[in-house]
Amino acid sequence: MTEEKRHGGSLEVKLLESVEIDVAGRTIKVKGEKGELSRKFSEDFIRLEKEDGKIKITARSKRFPFRKQMAIMGSIAGHIKNMMHGVSEGFSYKLKVVYSHFPMKIEVKDGVVLIDNFLGEKYPRKSLILEGCQVKVKGQDVEVTGINKENVGQTAANLELATKVKNLDVRIFQDGIYITEKAGKPVI
Repeated sequence: MTEEKRHGGSLEVKLLESVEIDVAGRTIKVKGEKGELSRKFSEDFIRLEKEDGKIKITARSKRFPFRKQMAIMGSIAGHIKNMMHGVSEGFSYKLKVVYSHFPMKIEVKDGVVLIDNFLGEKYPRKSLILEGCQVKVKGQDVEVTGINKENVGQTAANLELATKVKNLDVRIFQDGIYITEKAGKPVI
C-alpha cells in the first residue's frame, strides 16, 4: 500500500504506480482503472505538491506547524490514500438482512432502496443510495460497492438507519439490516 513519512512541518504520501494524480492548488484529481475522483481541500494553510512519485503536504507559513494543523495534514494524507485505493481497487460493505417477526422484502429502484414489510408496516421504508454507489441484493445479503469510501460507508449507514427499531424492546425485536463487513474486514 502507500506509506506516509513526516519531515518537520510536512508529510509525504507515496503514490501507487497504477494511479495518475493531478495537483492544482488545493485540488487533487485521481484517475485509476475503476474511475476518477476529485477533491478540493478547504484548508488554506496547506500546500500540495507532486514530486518524484510522492505528494508532499506542507504548511504554508510555519516552519513547525501547530499540533492541530499537523492533525489536519494527516487527515488529508488519509483522504489521498483512500482516493488512490478507491480508484484502483474500490470499496465494499456487506450487510445482512435479519428478521424474526415479519419477512422483509428489499429491492433497489431509481437510486433508492425500498424496504417493504419492516415489522409489518404498511408503507415501505426508503434508504438513499449516494452518487457512485451500487447496491446488490441477493436474498438476505446486501452488498454496497463504489470507489468513494465516504459515499459507500454513508450508503451502508443509511440502510442500517432506515431499519432502526424505535419504541420497541431491541432485545426482542432484533429485526433490521446490519453491517457485517467493512472493506473486507468483519465487524465485531
